[in-house]
Amino acid sequence: INDNDEFFGKISPALMNHQSTGRDLIVISDWMCARFVRLGWVQEMDRAHQPNVAKYLDPLLRTPAFDKGRRFTVPWQSGITGIAYNRKKLGREIRAVKDLWANDLKGRVTLLSGLDESFALLMQGNGVDVTRWTAHDFHTMCDEVERQVRRGQIRRFTGNDYTKDLVSGDVLACQAYSGDVIQLQADNPDIRFVVPEEGAELWSDSLMVPNRADHKANAERLVDYYYDPEVAAKLAAWVNYVCPVPAAKDVLADAADKDTAALADNPLIFPDSTMRSRLAIARDITSAERVEFARRWNQIVGL
Repeated sequence: INDNDEFFGKISPALMNHQSTGRDLIVISDWMCARFVRLGWVQEMDRAHQPNVAKYLDPLLRTPAFDKGRRFTVPWQSGITGIAYNRKKLGREIRAVKDLWANDLKGRVTLLSGLDESFALLMQGNGVDVTRWTAHDFHTMCDEVERQVRRGQIRRFTGNDYTKDLVSGDVLACQAYSGDVIQLQADNPDIRFVVPEEGAELWSDSLMVPNRADHKANAERLVDYYYDPEVAAKLAAWVNYVCPVPAAKDVLADAADKDTAALADNPLIFPDSTMRSRLAIARDITSAERVEFARRWNQIVGL
């Protein structure tokens, strides 16, 4: 799937008309999963077919606002939206979201352009509990970003191409995904990733079984296969994002390969207790809010 909205447009006609999508399992971002769940387009999974999910799913990921108990969705992989920066070139540490607005970073900061990808971290910088944010919180966040745009603090708003600016040195600090930074650090150890003192967003791309799926039980068992800690460990070693199966950490630690074993101690794959205390799954934007909020955000970003 290349794009959440594009995929929604592709399969929604079939689901609206109670027809098969031709798929037994789909993986999309949780904020889009929320739309599918609320529309009643996906099936509740049978945990009798998923003992590994029931046993090993990370407690931090079990109760998103849109799917308490993860009855309709199961995280495939997770990640953290935080701040990446070049410690050597900046010459100091970044600890908080407000540090992005410092004078020595003027014109050297990027933020993510996507509304759903960007808003939570920026709200957390204002001390907001993103599990239950309000419209007032949203507009306060937008007011702050608008101020920073006007004063020239923000170089541009980006998609996943923010990594190019960080590597080249055109940007010194940016809103970033944890998994991307792990890969960048392999070539440049001066690049750091920080979960700000105010907190950061923990998100997931999740698996769902759409309505009219022909092989629901098989799909459920496949999901459960990936929750076997041995399998989850192999996947974590390959993708380098936050593993939704904490028990996979011990499997990786016992790996014969030294580099693979070292991944068990990487907090961006298995967050430690301090980092976990700062992570939160943001309440998603509802359909009633989306038109107004998207219009406000897109005006700021220039979309």
